[in-house]
Amino acid sequence: MILSTDDFLALPLEVVYADAAMVVLNKPSGLLTVPGRGPDKQDCLSKRVQARYPDALIVHRLDRDTSGLVVMALGLPAQRVINLAFEQRRVDKRYVAVVTGQLAVSDDWQDIDMPMLVDWPNRPKRTINYAEGQQALTRWRCTAVDTTANTSRVELEPVTGRTHQLRVHMQAIGHPMVGDTLYAPPEVQAQAGRLLLHSGLLSVPHPVDGDQREYKVAPAF
Repeated sequence: MILSTDDFLALPLEVVYADAAMVVLNKPSGLLTVPGRGPDKQDCLSKRVQARYPDALIVHRLDRDTSGLVVMALGLPAQRVINLAFEQRRVDKRYVAVVTGQLAVSDDWQDIDMPMLVDWPNRPKRTINYAEGQQALTRWRCTAVDTTANTSRVELEPVTGRTHQLRVHMQAIGHPMVGDTLYAPPEVQAQAGRLLLHSGLLSVPHPVDGDQREYKVAPAF
């Protein structure tokens, strides 16, 4: 089924901030950032945004099952500036996740420095590969523990931006994310109806004045 602009306008869209140069959205879990292959994968965040802001352009993505903050540029000049900010690592992102197991609550950040590679026989999965993988660095800390559910709430900062990086890194240290259908065992998948991973903080230089702007949205879990 081909959706029209009016169809996309009728679909929900949570705008956190918008001006003449960029728009910041809160993407729900289960919604693609960009269209996938096939008519059943045409509904996505970018098309919903472009129905309202025709010059909106993608600069980064969230996985379908991840919720939270996404910025889109309005027009090519803004896209070039924001893309450069990402390349120069002047964009800060912080995520919240619930993982299985009980970690030690701490204010101190720890590093997971494990290179990653596409797991070709099991695409789209990624795997840790020290021989051929690309550098992947994640900072994390535990903020709360639920002893009844045997889970921990963690904050995560991806220093690099590899596909599935946060999910793979937490699984690699023995704490896969609750609801993760790719990397968690069945009993951990079954603990939630969605992946419990949310992009809750986004700090990005404004494409016009260069001022660092910070946006926050709390997770729904």
